[in-house]
Amino acid sequence: MGILEVKDVGKRFGGLQALSDVHLNVMENTCHAIIGPNGAGKSTLLNCLIGKLIPDTGSVMFQGQSVLGRSPFEINQMGISRVFQTPEIFGDLTVMENMLIPILAKRDGAFEMNGWSKLASQKDVNEYAEKMLEDMNLVDKRNMHSASMSRGDKRRLEIAMCLSQDPSLLLLDEPTAGMARADTNNTIDLLKQIKEERDITIAIIEHDMHVVFSLADRITVLAQGTPLVEDTPENIKGHPKVKEAYLGETA
Repeated sequence: MGILEVKDVGKRFGGLQALSDVHLNVMENTCHAIIGPNGAGKSTLLNCLIGKLIPDTGSVMFQGQSVLGRSPFEINQMGISRVFQTPEIFGDLTVMENMLIPILAKRDGAFEMNGWSKLASQKDVNEYAEKMLEDMNLVDKRNMHSASMSRGDKRRLEIAMCLSQDPSLLLLDEPTAGMARADTNNTIDLLKQIKEERDITIAIIEHDMHVVFSLADRITVLAQGTPLVEDTPENIKGHPKVKEAYLGETA
């Protein structure tokens, strides 16, 4: 059994069948990539995983519990964090102020994280935020307004904000979109480091195959809302069904 299990999920929007009989099994402490051409249903699937959409059919189980019918906040509290395609940070706040938001939100809920409870002092909170920024090589920018950061640093800050809540599963929606190649490579290195050093599972939607093949242990290919192939990166490369889905012709 995987940490995240999707079975027979279907989703229709009017006359459009966006997802049909989707199955996905993400194993713990791996990186699982979901790829496919435009319109394949990747974003619809991701939104079903985080509570923004409710599938018409099927089930989505995380650590043995259904996520269906739960709000995005409840799903976050279960241990799932999402990094959006466009970094969602507050540009009018400093890097440190952004970093404190998810930590305080988690602290003030009825949940323990990283060995300290909601009764932790403000000093503990500040020290934890500082440590997260240090881990992401952002501590020297703690007082910078985040609007003035590079896209790569904004992404790094958003990942730090997600990790500060101690998730078991990190969902990444095209985390390198719009980045220069240097920032893309830095993000790949960061995610490799996170995967190696933390007890965390990563699921990623990404168009950049350089990113996918650099990170993924398993890859699921969607085409027209239906799983086409699931396999290792080595077996996905050059797979005739994958070439057909992307190029429109058999290899």
